[in-house]
Amino acid sequence: MSEHVLIPQAALAAVGRPLPDGVTLRRLKADDLEAAQALSREFQWPHRLEDWQFSLAHGQGVAALRDGQLVGTALHWPWGKQHATVGHVMVSPRMQGQRIGQHLMHAVMAGIEDRTVLLHATAEGRGLYERMGFEIVGEVRQHQGLAAPAQLVALAPGERLRPLGRNDAKTLVALDARSAGMPREAMLHQLLAEGETVVLARGGEAVGFSIVRRFGRGHAIGPVVAPDLTSAQALIGHWCSRYAGKFLRIDVDAASGLPEWLEAQGLPRVDTVTTMVRNGPLERGPALGYWALVAQAMG
Repeated sequence: MSEHVLIPQAALAAVGRPLPDGVTLRRLKADDLEAAQALSREFQWPHRLEDWQFSLAHGQGVAALRDGQLVGTALHWPWGKQHATVGHVMVSPRMQGQRIGQHLMHAVMAGIEDRTVLLHATAEGRGLYERMGFEIVGEVRQHQGLAAPAQLVALAPGERLRPLGRNDAKTLVALDARSAGMPREAMLHQLLAEGETVVLARGGEAVGFSIVRRFGRGHAIGPVVAPDLTSAQALIGHWCSRYAGKFLRIDVDAASGLPEWLEAQGLPRVDTVTTMVRNGPLERGPALGYWALVAQAMG
């Protein structure tokens, strides 16, 4: 289960330089999410209101307001006692250049300073995160488009894809925690309940899985947990064929070998973000079986 870590009230006071006139920080509330979604549209983010609700359900955030209007957000998600992710960091274009992003980041990091923290940075935010002690550890490629039936992937002898079973949840939660490098039980249970899951079985034992869920313009694939590249391709290809002709998105490690394969499946790369970690290292990624993110913000 993710640990509930409250952002200290003192962290919502101005950090460093005074906040710009009329700007205040407070905790992000459920009532703010319609405004947050509207603000995110200014950055061409595809998030629906339901996607913002999913994010806030498993973490908490800080809102920047000016004259009662939401002008910025930042969220964090504590996982277990040692890890966290940070995301949904944005400042209204009309308010940029006033260090509001810096204040938001200092506030959202309060209470998780000693944890290993993961985030995915745009080029615009990378400098701020580096000044706060985050180090570059890789890249994530965003692929999306209208899915086409995937090329057939031959699994190893004794392996097969099957639907989610009634007793699979505990095993899949453990597989995700080991491969993602952080325990995310509550989030995984919601994904298993609300999304669609396919399981990679070897001799009757679940050794991998992938989930597809409603997100943004269509559906998103993730997480994808698999013992090797071939089985990861099979788990992803299952959804490409299932959702042929529909909009799919997937976010994968740039060095995983998947970007080239996804291009061949008709899912072009549309963006790249930088993977950054503070208080690392963080043990996760394809080498440990983690092939696709749940979301760039949540990791």
